[in-house]
Amino acid sequence: MTSHQTTQTMKPATAAKKLGVYLPATPAEFQQGTVSRTELNGLQADPPEWLRELRRNGPHPRPVVAAKLGVSIAGLARGGVTEPLTTEQIETLKQERPGWLEKEQATQAEVRKEAARLKQRKAERP
Repeated sequence: MTSHQTTQTMKPATAAKKLGVYLPATPAEFQQGTVSRTELNGLQADPPEWLRELRRNGPHPRPVVAAKLGVSIAGLARGGVTEPLTTEQIETLKQERPGWLEKEQATQAEVRKEAARLKQRKAERP
């Protein structure tokens, strides 16, 4: 008996999330149809120019914006950032350092510090 292996595919939204790009900014041919696991691996291993450009300049999806600013996604929302941002817009925010950004970065730092403390405590327990 031979096994028939089907090609694993995903929706473009899932592939864009895995690639860390904003789906509406991707080319139309990427947004239509499906993306196979092999195609995704190929895009990650050897990204085409459009993917390199999106990763470099954006617009970036909220998880990427949050990571670049050092805040949580909820922190972005509390700060009024609900739309994707370009790299230039992110850099401007970093330079301007609005009050909400400083507050959210401090909150995120505390969250990381507490997570590290709990991890250390768990490691010390038998």
